[in-house]
Amino acid sequence: MNKQHLTDYDPAIQKAIESELNRQESGLEMIPSENFVSLAVLEALGSVLTNKYSEGYPGKRYYGGCEFIDVVEQLAIDRAKEIFGAEHVNVQPLSGAPANVACYFALLEPGDTILGMDLSHGGHLTHGHPVTSIAKVFNFVRYKTDAQGLIDMDNLRAMALEHKPKLILVGYSAYSREIDYPAIKQIADEVGAMTMADIAHIAGLIAGKQMNNPVPIFDVVSTTTHKTLRGPRGGMIMCKKDFAKKIDKAIFPGLQGGPHENNIAGKAIAFKEALEPAFVDYAKQIKANAKVLERKFNEFGYTLMFGGTDNHLLLIDVTPKGLTGAEAEKALDHAGITVNKNMIPDDPRSPMDPSGIRLGTPALTTRGMKEADMETVAVLIEQALTHHTDESVLQRVREEVKALTLQFPLYPEHR
Repeated sequence: MNKQHLTDYDPAIQKAIESELNRQESGLEMIPSENFVSLAVLEALGSVLTNKYSEGYPGKRYYGGCEFIDVVEQLAIDRAKEIFGAEHVNVQPLSGAPANVACYFALLEPGDTILGMDLSHGGHLTHGHPVTSIAKVFNFVRYKTDAQGLIDMDNLRAMALEHKPKLILVGYSAYSREIDYPAIKQIADEVGAMTMADIAHIAGLIAGKQMNNPVPIFDVVSTTTHKTLRGPRGGMIMCKKDFAKKIDKAIFPGLQGGPHENNIAGKAIAFKEALEPAFVDYAKQIKANAKVLERKFNEFGYTLMFGGTDNHLLLIDVTPKGLTGAEAEKALDHAGITVNKNMIPDDPRSPMDPSGIRLGTPALTTRGMKEADMETVAVLIEQALTHHTDESVLQRVREEVKALTLQFPLYPEHR
């Protein structure tokens, strides 16, 4: 067995890790799906739990020696149930996309119709975009937002009546507004459809009691455990007891083998953190910070998709400012500000060179930034975008970004 530390055995990998840590510490991470986990979560991810195979579920494993693994996984399950009010929880999905695919196979037969959100209007690839493999298995029909940028419930109902879906799917990757789950459940009941919510982006805001919770209302709810929930990269499915066996079988043995128990331990720790009173304050601050950015970008004359934000993110059309989303992302990268280029509703441009950028506040909020800091951040972004071809301005902004981040050290104990 190699008993050397990483620094001694593989300095190339160690250097890359240190460089990434420096990038995260010295820049502004504003991709809405990114966040920073705690030291406790990092420790769990690097623990000896990674050595153990544990196919099956607590108390029903296909391998011996799982008595302590069962403790870890059951803690994760119990804590998730407490947070979201779930009847049944599966913490084994490796990420959000396989969690969604597992839900489809658990609930439906090939060829069944799913009514989900169009990607360019804030949906997700796994909600039926034609480029995905799952779109070859099920019949996806996609609804959109209205002229005001909101979900048109009358149109959604009309599409449900027309297409008679077996499943109505809500939950988004770029949509910035609250969701009326009872109204959607009523439509589903009218047409005899099951309901599914993908809360990957807003799970932490729901856990922090700052957004509506679909878990007690919908049949099945999928989520990632990173993003606003601030856990390790992974997935989770919550459902009514009636669907528990189907969901569990769809994950194992349907789509996955041995679960990653070191990751599940990280999930359990993150769920414990989400049960702390401080997590509510964190969730409130995420939204407060996003509202400051909304106000500032309106003042700067940008076009905000969906009319603004009720959650942690903003989707902004930058083309009226004379640049594309790809150009904006590149300029901000040079300035030490990380966002992602993103399509806007009915975008005439391509996904790799779209009209918009998507940015959010979870990671900056985790670092301790508040409203006054968001004022500063908004000004820095505006300067970088306005002068996106001027390297001297981008370098100056980068230095100001570094000065700001020094006030909010990321992992001082890890140094």
